[in-house]
Amino acid sequence: MIKTSILTTFLAALLAFSPASAKKKQPAKELFPNGEPIPAWFSDTARVDIATLGRQYVITEHGVCHNPALVQTKAIQAVIDKAAAEGGGVIVIPEGTFLSGSLFFKQGTHLYVKQGGCLKGSDRIADFEMRETRMEGQTLKYFSALVNADGVDGFTITGPGTIDGNGYRYWEEFWIRRQFNKQCTNLEALRPRLVYLSNSKNITVQDVSLINSPFWTNHLYKCERVKYLGCYIYAPTKGLGMIGKNGAPSSDAIDIDFCHDILISGCYMSVNDDAVVLKGGKGTFADKDPRNGPNHNIIVQDCNYGKVHACITFGSESLHDWNIIMRRIKFEGVNRVVWFKMRPDTPQHYELSRFEDLSGSADAFVVTLPWTQFFKPEERKDMPLSRVNDITFRNINVECKKFFDVKSSDKYSLENFSFENVNAKETGGKETWHPEYVKGISVKNLVINGAAPKAAKTVKKTGKSDTPEEFL
Repeated sequence: MIKTSILTTFLAALLAFSPASAKKKQPAKELFPNGEPIPAWFSDTARVDIATLGRQYVITEHGVCHNPALVQTKAIQAVIDKAAAEGGGVIVIPEGTFLSGSLFFKQGTHLYVKQGGCLKGSDRIADFEMRETRMEGQTLKYFSALVNADGVDGFTITGPGTIDGNGYRYWEEFWIRRQFNKQCTNLEALRPRLVYLSNSKNITVQDVSLINSPFWTNHLYKCERVKYLGCYIYAPTKGLGMIGKNGAPSSDAIDIDFCHDILISGCYMSVNDDAVVLKGGKGTFADKDPRNGPNHNIIVQDCNYGKVHACITFGSESLHDWNIIMRRIKFEGVNRVVWFKMRPDTPQHYELSRFEDLSGSADAFVVTLPWTQFFKPEERKDMPLSRVNDITFRNINVECKKFFDVKSSDKYSLENFSFENVNAKETGGKETWHPEYVKGISVKNLVINGAAPKAAKTVKKTGKSDTPEEFL
């Protein structure tokens, strides 16, 4: 009897520690909003060690001189070409300031900017080569960026130095054009971007300051598995001398254009436009153009925001975005936190996205409005109805003028929004909570100005819009 009891206890203990039991006790995998497991790649924020990237080519040891007033595009490009021809390596920007126009990195090459080093863009647009590229949701011939990498898998940009777009004269020229012609578009004011990465995968941009871009600061097109880690991204938002209160126009922090598997972690962003922006195409037939496409599997986490137009923006030049996560974010004085830009001339679908553990102050928290700047509607009989659906907000603590700045429209539908553990303080003097604009809204522990908000009311029909009159 005793032996049998001991044997039973021993077998039970073995069973308790069996592989099957151990497997059950493993923590559940993190999931994207569509239910797919988040790959382990997103959990790895370890820095790239430049010592593992091959020979280091210090530019001043290969024909580039210490002269901060001299534009040395050809000399720096020659170092990049030499490194590529010799099997690859790291282009090193040492201490000092080095002026350049557009540079083109090649397979096997990398960029490292040392502490005290600065790669600075020329303030002459003639120093930037014109090539076929992407801008504002279209493929066209336009100016290259300061740093370009097309089809360069494994490319890295590392700090702790600075890449400076030297944008003042470009900004000044833009605002002067706007004074003369208020309809002046971004492309009519000739400006380069700071960094353009395209048709590439396994890219890391880490611990570098990316500042003063004449136009968009970082632009990714048709890229996958890109990490931005610990970067400082900045452009002035006001107070530019001759151009008065205006800041650096269209200086978006990171534009993601037809990409997937993107991680932005531990970055600081303060620019005079939107911060993280989802692009992909624009126009009535944009979904028919193979050069356009969706964005998915994107995580923005552990970031801090200064002044931006929005922490994350869907559109305006965007088609289909899903599995977007923004989490553990702090912001101070931003215009908006989450912005769904709805273009009446473009079929758009924003879905399956989650925003969690966000705190700070803003003019508006979530914004969904028609966007009609520079849009060109065409006739299309099978034009799809745009949609925003299956959006989750949870663990939010925000002070804002408007919490739910939303308008309905006959051009798009809003479906299945969820709010959980949300504490909002509205300071605009007018309640903005209108759950009737969303078909299927879920609320759990939502508090606005210290109380549970009112229930949905009947939507007043106003012709082409279902927006109540006070919201027009």
